[in-house]
Amino acid sequence: MSVPGAELELDRKQATLAVLPFLLLGLGNLALLLGWGLKPLWAFLILPPILFISVLAWIAFRTGFVRDQGQT
Repeated sequence: MSVPGAELELDRKQATLAVLPFLLLGLGNLALLLGWGLKPLWAFLILPPILFISVLAWIAFRTGFVRDQGQT
């Protein structure tokens, strides 16, 4: 017998683990740009798309949209 809340928590954890490397890569890219001396305003214009795509990917993994592709 499975607990519905436990499955949802597992999906959130798996989604976080799947998206986290890409989020860290984007934030590392931002830090690298700032380290190279790019003006902070221009560097932080990159931040909203990084966060937006990371949130979309997290939602896709959490809801199972990614796993349901190709199944009828």
